[in-house]
Amino acid sequence: MPTPARWSLRGTWRVLVKELGAFGVVGAVSFVVDVSVFHVLLTGTEIGAVTAKLIAALVATTVAFVGHRFWSFSHRSHSRLHRDYVRFALVNGGTLLLSLGIVAFVRYPLGQEGALALQAANVAAIGIGTVIRFLVYRSWVFPARVPESLQG
Repeated sequence: MPTPARWSLRGTWRVLVKELGAFGVVGAVSFVVDVSVFHVLLTGTEIGAVTAKLIAALVATTVAFVGHRFWSFSHRSHSRLHRDYVRFALVNGGTLLLSLGIVAFVRYPLGQEGALALQAANVAAIGIGTVIRFLVYRSWVFPARVPESLQG
């Protein structure tokens, strides 16, 4: 018969698998939204590439926030909607800056101009950013709920 500790561990793993799965789905949907909005704005309007990318990123970030807040991390504690969104945006802005820094480092100090090297840097940056976002979302943006018995 499973001990209470085993039940707790089993429950923890189930929650982690649920969060990871939902995180991946929301991330994939947000990626498609980003690419689609960017394409529509770039080809269907007079908006420039940088402005189109900014708008696409803002729309995709909002889609990701809604998905993560109400699905991926719905069982975790939430503060006010605007406070959660600001934290979420800060994390995404920070990982975006990290990604830009990695690509810039490969391009300029390392002198790589080839599309393959730059795309490899981009993919590596996305991977690093994804791990950071998942961990920070769990710990800071959508932290675990504190049981009422432990609240002061």
